[in-house]
Amino acid sequence: MIVALIVICEVGFWVLLAAGLAVRYLLRMPRTGAALLLCEPLLEVVLLLATAVDLRSGAEPHWGHGLAALYIGYTVGHGHRTVKWLDGHAAHRLGGGPKPPPPPRYGMARAAHEGRIWLGTLAAAAVATGPLWLAIQYVGDPARTGALENWMHIAWRAAGIHGLIALSYAIWPKRAPEPAAGEREDAKLP
Repeated sequence: MIVALIVICEVGFWVLLAAGLAVRYLLRMPRTGAALLLCEPLLEVVLLLATAVDLRSGAEPHWGHGLAALYIGYTVGHGHRTVKWLDGHAAHRLGGGPKPPPPPRYGMARAAHEGRIWLGTLAAAAVATGPLWLAIQYVGDPARTGALENWMHIAWRAAGIHGLIALSYAIWPKRAPEPAAGEREDAKLP
């Protein structure tokens, strides 16, 4: 049941996102589109409540419950950035707005960008840990909650690996390519 609900919430996320952007830019109803976009967190609330009800009714904690917590954490940690990115592109393509600037590609600006994305992953791991810990406390039987504990470890391992990758951009910043000799001279011509 939980896995099916995760799939439904994921599909619902993209349907609400597409509907919100379409209403906002194609139908020129920005407030209604924003209201649809603001309904997306309700999907996570439904998933959280369904997971709690499933555990409360005596269901055996399994990987689906852990996956639900990670899905909720990912949505909290990265959902806003995803919606903002897609909104910028929809405003450009559908609303005639300016093209959104791409993320920085070089130097410390790129390192700062990667660090901000890692903060989203860190938030996702922290948010996922909350429901998992509560579920473990609620069940109260270490023999039955191993799958949930594993998901907590997975969330923090992913945050740690992502943190190392983000840190690598600060330690070894990527340099912008040098312009070719002909390109430098062309720039000096009037």
